Amino acid sequence: MNTQRYFIELSYNGTDYHGWQVQPNAITVQECLDKALSTYFRQPIITLGCGRTDAGVHATQFYAHFDIHQEGEVKPSTIGRSVTSINSLLPYQISVKRIFEVENSAHARFDATERAYNYHIHFHKDPFKLDRSWLYKGELDVEAMNKAAAILLMHTDFSCFSKSNTQTFTNNCKITEAHFQITEQSLLFTIRADRFLRNMVRAIVGTLVRVGKNEIDLEQFKKIIESKNRSNAGQSVPACGLYLVSVIYPFVK
Repeated sequence: MNTQRYFIELSYNGTDYHGWQVQPNAITVQECLDKALSTYFRQPIITLGCGRTDAGVHATQFYAHFDIHQEGEVKPSTIGRSVTSINSLLPYQISVKRIFEVENSAHARFDATERAYNYHIHFHKDPFKLDRSWLYKGELDVEAMNKAAAILLMHTDFSCFSKSNTQTFTNNCKITEAHFQITEQSLLFTIRADRFLRNMVRAIVGTLVRVGKNEIDLEQFKKIIESKNRSNAGQSVPACGLYLVSVIYPFVK
């Protein structure tokens, strides 16, 4: 049976979901998306995402791929115009932006060449940032945190920031951008790399916060990276402040 592969671009508020990937006893973004696509195209659809986001993590840009049997009742020529109908089948927290045809060999996870995350921190109680940013009660030395963030670009092995017992062949990543930006009554961390390990960004931010609190200095931060030991790094910050904001492919405009 002939099939055609498609990429789907979406965004979601992850507050009410136990991450992206399907789980047996918890509702996930992938489960909701697969159900909506299967209903619309009237054939079983299983998506494969560009990565995993943990429970409570958000995405302003996320890609997945799926295959359509050409013998299905929906013609391939109509798929690009199906966004409105599919959105009507999805919960309000999940929004499809576009669907487009790709080569059958295209892969949402392995073909991505770059990903970027933002982490949001605010310092004063704000009901409109509930579950969308981390409320930090205290002061932080942002200049020191940015100096420590720059050290990340000098390393490639980030085992110290990775969740243990993961099924990865390597803990090497190439970070090309990492810095904090002060905005109105808040702090925005941006990090960009070719790939990320599980829990990596939240562990990095948690360790950088220790620098900002003057609990560790720049030399100690460097030694934590070199130790390759997760127990030496800081605690992971809450998931609510983390957003996947960009995924780059060589064949996607």
